[in-house]
Amino acid sequence: MSQIKGLLKNNTIIMNVYHKVFAKFIALFTRVSPYLATKYLYKKYTGKRLDLKNPKDFNEKIQWLKLYWQHPLVAKCGDKYELRNYAKEKGCSGALNASYGVYEDGSDIDWGALPQKFVLKVTSGCGFNMICHDKNTFDQEAAAAKLNRWLQVDYGLDRAELHYSRMTPRILCERFIETHDGKLPVDYKIFCFNGSPELVLVALDRAAEVKRFFFDLEWNSIHFEKDQTLKDAEHIQEPRSFNKMVHYAKQLAGPFPFVRVDFYDYNGQAILGEMTFTPDRGMASHYNENMLATLGDMIKLPQRL
Repeated sequence: MSQIKGLLKNNTIIMNVYHKVFAKFIALFTRVSPYLATKYLYKKYTGKRLDLKNPKDFNEKIQWLKLYWQHPLVAKCGDKYELRNYAKEKGCSGALNASYGVYEDGSDIDWGALPQKFVLKVTSGCGFNMICHDKNTFDQEAAAAKLNRWLQVDYGLDRAELHYSRMTPRILCERFIETHDGKLPVDYKIFCFNGSPELVLVALDRAAEVKRFFFDLEWNSIHFEKDQTLKDAEHIQEPRSFNKMVHYAKQLAGPFPFVRVDFYDYNGQAILGEMTFTPDRGMASHYNENMLATLGDMIKLPQRL
């Protein structure tokens, strides 16, 4: 039986069909009951029973907030386009990446007006990103078709994260941030609790197998992954714009019990990436149990909204 399961998992066609059917099942399940869909997914991906009556660790409290604290700003700030307006309102215009346009359909994109390099992203989900390294060789027709398919995806239903379902799907085109050797930049993800920045998660090698490292705001390494030691983080340097990142994060995080504010360092300038309210869907499996408990203790749950 295990050999049959292994063969099925290695069959790309079968697995693609499985994922499509499963996504439709979860979307229907979420429509019927976000509560039950959340409990089902939590058990499936963490192996644990979700306690929403007395949530304690980080994952559980993220699930509680997702279901029971849906302030309108959560959908606004989770939307990659609307976040730009919120950042301006909060005096954080200096953190915004250069924008080349926003579109409701792939056919609206004026390719001739864009620079040689850029990034396209659908604003109402995660992972809907497309990088153009060279406009001369970029397949514009295929890109527009793929973007339009992404626009049709209700990311909130597919993953039981309903704040995404309250966003207006758009395509945002921004400057492509890269390192001097053409690689994707380092991600600096600042964890903010009750409006206060407290910790930063550094993500490296995102194009391959991502590596994660946790630091406090004094840049002391924190052991948080199951198979990681503090020595693994010794080579990670504090970015030049780190103080500015923390400043911007504090300005943006004020209304929220928890939010992760993501930045890049671009030639010493802090560039805002996104604000994330349900990191890893609230089902992170790479944290050790002590870290899950510590992060959970830092979230003070508000009254239901």
